[in-house]
Amino acid sequence: MSLQESGEMYLETILILSKKLSGVRSIDVCEEMGYSKPSVSRAVGILKNGGYILVDRDGYITLTDEGRYVAERTYERHRVLTSFFEDIGVSAERASEDACKIEHDISDETFEALKKYIAKSGI
Repeated sequence: MSLQESGEMYLETILILSKKLSGVRSIDVCEEMGYSKPSVSRAVGILKNGGYILVDRDGYITLTDEGRYVAERTYERHRVLTSFFEDIGVSAERASEDACKIEHDISDETFEALKKYIAKSGI
């Protein structure tokens, strides 16, 4: 199953929350993303059916290996792009917002080239 941008955002959010909380539930995702319970419930069902997450009988969400891969990949892109934008003079808020838009569309080739450029230039 190929994920759309929104699916990647949910997985990234679940990953981030799992680093902060002992357990992640749909309500935590609602609060973090500012989405309604029905919207999150629908997304959780899609991600579960796609094999990206597991939901236990108590409603706790965990990432599968595939879900973790997508979430970590997306989160790495967000962090690298945000940092790069800040380093070239973009405000922190705008850098994060723009990184969030780009992280889903940038090709692997371009992202890897950007990381090499950053490492080489010492930015």
